[in-house]
Order: sequence, then C-alpha cells, then structure tokens
Amino acid sequence: QLVESGGGRVQSGGSMTLSCDASGFRFPDYTGNWYRQTPGHEREKVATITSQQNTDYADSVKGRFTISRDNAKKTLYLQMSSLKPEDTAVYYCNLESEYTHYQTWGQGTQVVVSS
Repeated sequence: QLVESGGGRVQSGGSMTLSCDASGFRFPDYTGNWYRQTPGHEREKVATITSQQNTDYADSVKGRFTISRDNAKKTLYLQMSSLKPEDTAVYYCNLESEYTHYQTWGQGTQVVVSS
C-alpha cells in the first residue's frame, strides 16, 4: 500500500512537497510516478523517475516540479514550486514494476492553490 502525505492549501507562487511511503514494496525495482486529476478530467502523469534516477516531466510542470526518490527510505517525493491555481488537483503516487509492469496506486492527496 502506498501512503501519500503533504497535500493541503497553498497560495499561488508558493511551494509544497508531497511524499509517498512505499515501505511495503521492493522500491528500487519500481519506476515512480506522480499523477494528478481534476473533476471531469482524465488522470494526468506529471512526473516520472526510474530506478536509474532518470526523470521526465509534463510540459505544464517542467522547471517548477522536481521528482526524487530515497531508496533507503522507500519514499517518493514531488517538490512543487511556483504553484499556480491550475495545479489544483488530487495528486496520486504510482509505482510500476520495471520487471512485470505491475502497478499500484496511492489513495491520493488534495492540493489546492489559491490565487
């Protein structure tokens, strides 16, 4: 089970860090992803980090968000800065096995950016 934390409300231009506890998994074997979803829209992938620390970002967050991982702590992070109201969403942690492509999801954490 993935457990996210760190969501909440922040003003536009502010920063926030999300964490995802993956202690029940062989974390180094997984690619970590952060997705977000707003009502009436499909879930959007915003950031990816592979086991080799290769990262990729959606164009909408490039230069503002940073994904990272701590394999010793089995934790995935998403550092968000220069937040905009359009970043308001429920953010989900996702792990995908690099061997079996098995995926697992967190329960989601709400981020609200007020203008």
